[in-house]
Amino acid sequence: MLSDFGLTYNQAKVYITIAQIGVASVSRVSKVSKVRREDIYRMLPKLEKMGLIEKILGTPIRIRAIPMEEALSILIKHERDVSDKRVSTLKAKKDKFLKHFKAYKIRPTFEEEEAHFALISQREGIINRVLTMVKNAEREIDVITSRDEFIHVFTNYAKSLREAIRKGVKVRVILDTFEHEDLIMRILEEYKSTGASFDLKCTDQPSGHYILVDYKEALIATSTEGTMGKNPRLWTDENVLVGLMQKKFEGLWHASVDMKTIETDDVAEKVTRFVKHLSPSEHAIFLYQSPEAKYEVLFNYLKVGLENGEAAVYIASEENPSQIRGAMKRFGIEVEKNEKTGALRILGYKDYYIIDEKFDITTTMGLLKKLYNEAMAKGFKGWRGAGEAACFFEHNLIQDLIEYERALHRVLDLPIIGVCAYNANAVIKASNPMDLYHELLKAHGTVLFTGVDNKLGKIEIRRA
Repeated sequence: MLSDFGLTYNQAKVYITIAQIGVASVSRVSKVSKVRREDIYRMLPKLEKMGLIEKILGTPIRIRAIPMEEALSILIKHERDVSDKRVSTLKAKKDKFLKHFKAYKIRPTFEEEEAHFALISQREGIINRVLTMVKNAEREIDVITSRDEFIHVFTNYAKSLREAIRKGVKVRVILDTFEHEDLIMRILEEYKSTGASFDLKCTDQPSGHYILVDYKEALIATSTEGTMGKNPRLWTDENVLVGLMQKKFEGLWHASVDMKTIETDDVAEKVTRFVKHLSPSEHAIFLYQSPEAKYEVLFNYLKVGLENGEAAVYIASEENPSQIRGAMKRFGIEVEKNEKTGALRILGYKDYYIIDEKFDITTTMGLLKKLYNEAMAKGFKGWRGAGEAACFFEHNLIQDLIEYERALHRVLDLPIIGVCAYNANAVIKASNPMDLYHELLKAHGTVLFTGVDNKLGKIEIRRA
């Protein structure tokens, strides 16, 4: 280990020996360290120059080591000095090299001027490419990205972005979310407070993530899932492709909504906007704190499906089916009409989850497939379900609930949409609520929160 601090193997052995036995003669050090006396005499000046040992005058000459902690600090400082000197030398060589390289640069041929494509898979490479694009920008930077990546890029790389903006570069960003968030607005205001040309809009239209610079080059994410570095990015300066992407951006920009105009308290609008883009096999968890919040989200979710020609099933647990029917009617859903056509089924939990006082995953999964097949046989475009989980807490079947959610998330191969509804108060009162919450998050693709601070007027939607 000491050799890693810049000492040779024998130097390390000799120093450790001296440090262990205290003041000693060369012959004593040689005997203990198994290093020849001639070699020790040759290395003593080096160790003394490094400040690791001291000679005590006398006959014979004896040697003393400085304390180990102090010695290691000296060695680290020496390594740092060597490193700093090397870096300084390389910086000087860099300037000299670039000067000569530019002076003798060969004029590009036609083939070298053709478009380029590069697939960048590593996080550092992606970050460096983004920074280079921002640094080279002269007129405009256009971005379509997610909420998380926006926060990451526009906070961690603010210096480069601000330098580009100071040069007069315009920045336009489209977020693929309709969620108002104070942090996003603060970032926007920080940029605009300097007089920067920085505009932020949002959209609920599905789109890829990419950055365009000066209509010349683009960096395209191969997937909208995950953060920077998780998926490869394609960089290109091919004119036709960049032009098509710029045209797509302009169309999306004009169809998007200014972030400042988004209302933060219209739950129905947000839920409707969200559920319209739920795709088959989506499995979401919904946590609420009041019946009103539960109705607002779940009924909007089912209503969108019914209006789209899908079949819908509601599994009642906190209330009985009759109470849910009444609530749906007051909400504006045509319950009798949809039940008559088979578009809507409202079941009690004893007909679906806990049958004959027991829960069986195989039985419940079989009922799910049966309901789906019946709906498809009637010609419906799709199928979506909403299930209240209260009965599992009431019957102390928490572990069964976790296993069911895991099975539904991993095994189910039907093209259906499912929302599992949880009363947040029941989750909090459960044994080991944090462990339960963690398991539920792992078993769902999307998390919806509403009824924050016991108010219906807020909702948050997050990818798990």
